[in-house]
Amino acid sequence: MTIAIFLGALLGAMALGVPIAFSLLVCGAALMWHMDMFDVQILAQNTIEGANSFPLLAVPFFMLAGEIMNAGGLSRRIVHFAMTLVGHIKGGLGYVGIMAAVIMASLSGSAVADAAALAALLLPMMNRAGYDTARSAGLLSSASIIAPIIPPSIGFVIFGVAANVSISKLFLAGIAPGIMLGAALWLTWWWLVRKEKIEAQPRAGSREVLLALKDATFALVLPVIVVVGLKFGVFTPTEAAVVAAVYALFVSTVIYGELKFKQLFGLFAAAAQTTAVIMFLVAAAMVSAWMITVANLPAELVTLLKPLLDSPTLLMIAIMVITMLVGTAMDMTPTILILTPVFMPIIKAAGIDPVYFGVLFMINNAIGLITPPVGTVLSTVAGVGKVSMDDVTKGVWPFMVAQFAVMFLLVLFPSLVMVPARWLHG
Repeated sequence: MTIAIFLGALLGAMALGVPIAFSLLVCGAALMWHMDMFDVQILAQNTIEGANSFPLLAVPFFMLAGEIMNAGGLSRRIVHFAMTLVGHIKGGLGYVGIMAAVIMASLSGSAVADAAALAALLLPMMNRAGYDTARSAGLLSSASIIAPIIPPSIGFVIFGVAANVSISKLFLAGIAPGIMLGAALWLTWWWLVRKEKIEAQPRAGSREVLLALKDATFALVLPVIVVVGLKFGVFTPTEAAVVAAVYALFVSTVIYGELKFKQLFGLFAAAAQTTAVIMFLVAAAMVSAWMITVANLPAELVTLLKPLLDSPTLLMIAIMVITMLVGTAMDMTPTILILTPVFMPIIKAAGIDPVYFGVLFMINNAIGLITPPVGTVLSTVAGVGKVSMDDVTKGVWPFMVAQFAVMFLLVLFPSLVMVPARWLHG
């Protein structure tokens, strides 16, 4: 009965068009009413405490770093450097998009920011070169979702806070799977364009490559600073976010000189608006998370999934399928906030490493960003690239299937995640 009320209140409010954050508050209030413990003070207290978290300070700074990166010329230099390396290969602009997405993922941590940058920079070039528009938009959408997997990742920050798992360990554990997702896209793109007649870009000479590398060096140094700093304990993930934002600001204004001080207010405002949406979601989700614990919903779900507790692989497959279904109707942040307090007790009961689960869970939620009908990244690419939503949806399918295949491969072989993670974490 409790599970029915939880789902009924949440889905009912969303079906009526209530914003997700307010739907979470409605859901928490409905559970309180059902348990005869409704108290407005509890609602207010849990809402405030939901946002009162030091690690969550990383969110606005990573958002700001992404805004500065796109406006200050870092993204453009990364794309140009990738172009000099692989632009001459058949279908080269697609490989440029994948390389640029992996590098940019290590700068911003935001799939939407990366999607907007890649669509603005590369999609017009791909259209002029004769690439299939739907396929190109689908590739750039799929490449953009690597951002929540490779550190710094806003999604890992939110999951780490919600699940009480080390954010530093999550960051380092996401590096190898993020690269694997990029490799899967590379192979899929090669398979799709191998027989097409696409005019290749002129091959860049060694001098041009070196000049592009020199021009992009300051952009490429940032991910090294973040990863090395986390590995050796120089700073926490929250401090890493500040370092990323300040470094991007310094490079954009002083070294590249492309970002003017009069533009800063707009960038700060854009980052603040996105942060406000995320933080209100986190705050509202704390009410539901608290009520989920009080109502003992995880114990009920553990009972339902008890036959699978002795088989971690089957349990992970079941959880991944549930998350896939939820991801088709809900954005990444609310999915993390709603499902994390439900799944974590089950994960612990089954003896599954929380860091390993967090990486797989994040990959699933990231793919949800390109899963129709919601697909936030699909909407971003369609809007920025001036492509119809139907074309983007049609073009994304082969790449989305490849990324799901990588995810289930990691479910079957956990060592692909944990061995590199232990090596990186030391």
